[in-house]
Amino acid sequence: MLRGTHPQGLSATDQRIALAHEWDELVARVRRLGPQFASFLAPPRAQDLASAVSDGTGVLINIAKECHALLVTASGVTAVPLPGLSAAEVVDRTARHLTGLHRTDIAARRVHHTQQRVRVRKVSATYQAHHAAKIEMVKAQAELDGTLVPQLAWLWDTVAEPVLRAMDASTTADAEARHRIWWCPTGLLSFLPLHAAGHHDGSGRTVLDRTVSSYVPTLRALARATRSPEPESAETDKLLVVAVQEADGMPPLPQVEDELQALENVFGSDRLTVLEGPDATREAVLGQLTKHRWAHFSCHGRQDPLAPSNGGLLLTDGTLGIRELGGRSYNGDFAFLSACMTASGGLSLSDEAITMGAALHYSGFRRVVATLWSIDAATATRLTRDVFGSLTRGGLFRPQESATAVTEAVIGLRNETPERPSRWAAFTHIGP
Repeated sequence: MLRGTHPQGLSATDQRIALAHEWDELVARVRRLGPQFASFLAPPRAQDLASAVSDGTGVLINIAKECHALLVTASGVTAVPLPGLSAAEVVDRTARHLTGLHRTDIAARRVHHTQQRVRVRKVSATYQAHHAAKIEMVKAQAELDGTLVPQLAWLWDTVAEPVLRAMDASTTADAEARHRIWWCPTGLLSFLPLHAAGHHDGSGRTVLDRTVSSYVPTLRALARATRSPEPESAETDKLLVVAVQEADGMPPLPQVEDELQALENVFGSDRLTVLEGPDATREAVLGQLTKHRWAHFSCHGRQDPLAPSNGGLLLTDGTLGIRELGGRSYNGDFAFLSACMTASGGLSLSDEAITMGAALHYSGFRRVVATLWSIDAATATRLTRDVFGSLTRGGLFRPQESATAVTEAVIGLRNETPERPSRWAAFTHIGP
């Protein structure tokens, strides 16, 4: 803390200048304490950030009067103009996207509410209301997909295609090889699924077909995760599974039992630590996270775009919030959040990575799978089974291959229903 012992006769401006000098002196003293403090409160060096991407590319997208993508590679930084992108259009498209998601969530809650009424009062009126709610849900889902399909094409035309064209021009690698990309969008663009951008018509003009994509809240966070040593898998390693089928005021999650069974099939029950139902309390989960390098959450997620720090995972005794998740230190390799809106942030602080996935990544889990919006039960189970099945081939769990595994799993879903991106475009990967 600054001492603030400056003469009272100084003007307010002089006092601020004196305090600033004192601050600089204190920071310099801390940096002289030893090598581990040499970069205390210093901005990251360009070479440190560049080394984090190794043979890949970090893509930072600046939304301003003139928009650019900054391509960060081991050899330096390149600015790519994005003339087709504008801040005004990002605002408009994000608003339409979030409106569609909100309508779909309201329709889903109405289906759940009317279903509960049918169970209590089996009369014609409640059955009709439930039938009407299901029709409205189908309509809302169709409208959402009708917005997402052109949205993904626009993201390709204005952002992804110029970026990939610049990357192709600067590399001598095999043209058929996939680029390894870490997206770092800013502002409201962070709400949109850049990793799924493209014309999904079989032409191959898509990010999914051309890259293995991840997100990072900052390149500094990626550098920290990359520098951490990769621990070797051991026979004693266990996967922590948090399974909460029913949370207060929310519809039951039918996929919880299916996901637990899928994980038992690939790991074996003796390599799982399961916190299920009443055992899945906030205290128990936080305690076990520090003891496990791998974790899978199968539960409801909640996010408030107007107050993102209030978001969290719905457990038996309440919400395990972003503040609690990010307030501890972990030594984790991999966390799979099979819960809704775990990669979605806030409107008022859209440049801040206030999401459940980012909170786990910042606090020590190198790699996190999360979702940008609500997902259906069957799709969540399918992705869980496909990703973990891919990562455990040969008997060893290989989280370092999780970005590729998620990409391949999403491509499999996309190829079945390309016209329904609401089903497959929500899944994201965070980290190296």
